[in-house]
Amino acid sequence: MLQVGDQLPEFESVNQNGKTVKSADFAGKKLVMFFYPKANTPGCTAEACDINDHISLLKKEGFTILGISADSVSAQKKFHQKFGFQYDLIADESKEILEKFGVWQLKKFMGKEYMGIVRTTFIFDENGVCTRVIDKVKTKEAAAQILENA
Repeated sequence: MLQVGDQLPEFESVNQNGKTVKSADFAGKKLVMFFYPKANTPGCTAEACDINDHISLLKKEGFTILGISADSVSAQKKFHQKFGFQYDLIADESKEILEKFGVWQLKKFMGKEYMGIVRTTFIFDENGVCTRVIDKVKTKEAAAQILENA
């Protein structure tokens, strides 16, 4: 998994509207990338809505927000429209970004093992250096966790 001090990996994918988004777009910006397992599920909805509810505070701190999952563009679009998110959701169906960040991992649930996204938030400074990794995300307090030590 990506760690504090690591450089933002180069990536390119599409947002909920099918528009290309790439790592170079965020040069010189403080970037928060939160990885979530699946759009429109209870925990992911709580996390994404908490971030959206506090977007003005996050922007005041200079953060640009990106949510990322392996969902399709259409699933991301429905999720985005349903809750009126004020930030992009990235569709990483190829799991290329997930793998670069190390969040596509073997998980266990009710005795079954499967590959899935480990809910994680990465914060990068204006130079693209990872300054924090939040690996124990509290879905209903996601924004407060991002703002800690901001």
